Parts: sequence; structure tokens; C-alpha cells
Amino acid sequence: MASFDLPTIWAAILCFAVFAYVVMDGFDLGVGILFPALSPGEEKDQAINSIAPVWDGNETWLVMGGGGLLAVFPLAYSIILPATYPLMIAMLLGLVFRGAAFEFRWRDPRHRPLWDLVITVGSTVAAVAQGITIGALLQGIQVENNAYAGGWLDWLSPFSCLTGIAVAVGYSLLGATWLIIKTEGSCQRHARRLAFRLGLLTVLALGAVSAATPFLYYEYWRRWFEMPQVLLTAQVPLLVAICTGLFFWSLRKGREVLPFLMALALFLLGFIGLCISIFPYMVPRSITIWDAAAPHSSQLFMLVGAVFIIPLILAYTGWAYWVFRGKVGTEGYH
Repeated sequence: MASFDLPTIWAAILCFAVFAYVVMDGFDLGVGILFPALSPGEEKDQAINSIAPVWDGNETWLVMGGGGLLAVFPLAYSIILPATYPLMIAMLLGLVFRGAAFEFRWRDPRHRPLWDLVITVGSTVAAVAQGITIGALLQGIQVENNAYAGGWLDWLSPFSCLTGIAVAVGYSLLGATWLIIKTEGSCQRHARRLAFRLGLLTVLALGAVSAATPFLYYEYWRRWFEMPQVLLTAQVPLLVAICTGLFFWSLRKGREVLPFLMALALFLLGFIGLCISIFPYMVPRSITIWDAAAPHSSQLFMLVGAVFIIPLILAYTGWAYWVFRGKVGTEGYH
């Protein structure tokens, strides 16, 4: 019985790691995507300073998610990675150049417009690549004899492009609402205006992806609309409507933290919808979490480590956010 439960426990841990990454790195990628919309000088300096102390620590969860997939579900890793190599390469290059641009922006002010452009391009490429990867997973990966059997560009489709755009727009919303919390003056006012427009676009994008997903496979349709599970799945769009209403209400009332929390809630509901569609598959319609799982002894050994490591990551992450709480200025972090 324990061997049956461990893959489910590890699937939940990896889902937590992925969502933690979306929560924490999503807003700083969003700030980078929004960079061209901010005025040079004070607005851009405040925006960079709002994420400078935490952006690299946020990516810890990406490492944990990728490493956990390799260690605990090696079969899924060996299929998903070859199917999305161009996307993974693009994402990593975007993150690398973006991280370098953060440092050079303050130390090489003569070329600051160039570094600002690198931050925007790197953030956008990383966000779109992540979104397209989700779409590629949902639309299915061709598998034969427990190995990837598709081509180099099988991930590219209208649906995957839609999910790529949706994630980039959603990250931009997280970035705008983060700036509402961390900045003041013209930057905060500008972020509020952007958040309103991006909120509309995010809800439209979420609705478009949600409407298209059940038509990919009949199994997706059945999970969402057949009785009696429809009584539970119907709560997801209902909660989306409630969170959307609270989001726009909080913007109109001039709240600072609530818009960010409601944006995160929309991401959480989208993530729950993704899990409803694909569970219990690691590779939809081909490989379940039990098919992909490592040996029981390996899972148990790594679970013991995770029990200590995850609270440690949460502790130092929380401490970092606590130390750098409050509004930011315009002077660079060195």
C-alpha cells in the first residue's frame, strides 16, 4: 500500500514546487515583461529594486521541480524533456541573460537601455516558453515503447501558443500587482492602470484556454462535464468569477495587497484546473504517475530528505521577504 501512495505524495510535492515557482518567480518575470511600459528613471529603478533582493531565490523552486521530476519520475522526465528541448533551452537562456542584465544594469549605466531590453526579452521568452510547455503537455506527447516518438517541433500548435500568451499575460498581471505593493508615487499609479487592463486580458486568456482544453480530448471533456464530477468542477469557474470580482473591486478601492492575492488566486484556480484535466497522468494519455515512478526505496529515501529541505527553503525564503519588506527606493542593490 505504501508503494502505491508514495507516487501520489510525490506528485503533490512536485505540484507544490511548481506552483511555488509560479507564485514567486511569476511576478518578477512579470515585472521584466512590463519594463517597456514603465518610464525610464524612477519607475524602472523602483521596479528593479522591488525584485532585486529575491529574484534569484525564487528560482529555487524551478530547480526543485526539475530535479524532483528527474529523481522521482525518471520515465516522465525522459519523455517530457526531449519533447520540449527547444522550449527548455529558450527558457534557461532567457533566465540566464535576464539575471546577468540585473547586475550589469547598475554597474554599466552607459548601456542601461540595452540591459533593460535584455531584461524584457529574457523575461518574456522565459514566460512564453513555460506557457507553451504547459500547452504541449495538455495537447499530448507522442510516446512509443516508453520513449518520446515525436518530432523537434511537435510542441508548436495554436493551442500551445495560446497557453504561452496566457502565461505571459498572467505573469504581467502578477508583476503589476506586485509593483502596487512595493512601489509608490508615479510607479504605483502606473502599475494600477496596467493591472486593470492586464486583469481583463488575464481573465479572457484564462477563459480561452479553459474553453479550448476540453476539446483536445474527450477524456478532458468527460472529467469536466460528466455527472457527478461536474458538481465539483463547476466550482472552479465560480471561484474564478468571485476572485475576478474581488480583484477589480480591490483596485477601485485603492487596496495594495488584495489585488496581488486575487491574481495569485486566479493562478491557483488555473493550476487546479490543469490538475483536474491531467491527473493521474504525468504524460497525458500515456504515462501515469505510477508508471513513471522511481523504485519505492528511492522515493522513500528522497521523501525523508524533502521533509527537511522543503521547510528549510520556506524558512529562508520567508526570512528574505521579511527582511526586504516595505516600499522600495531608487538606489540600486549592490
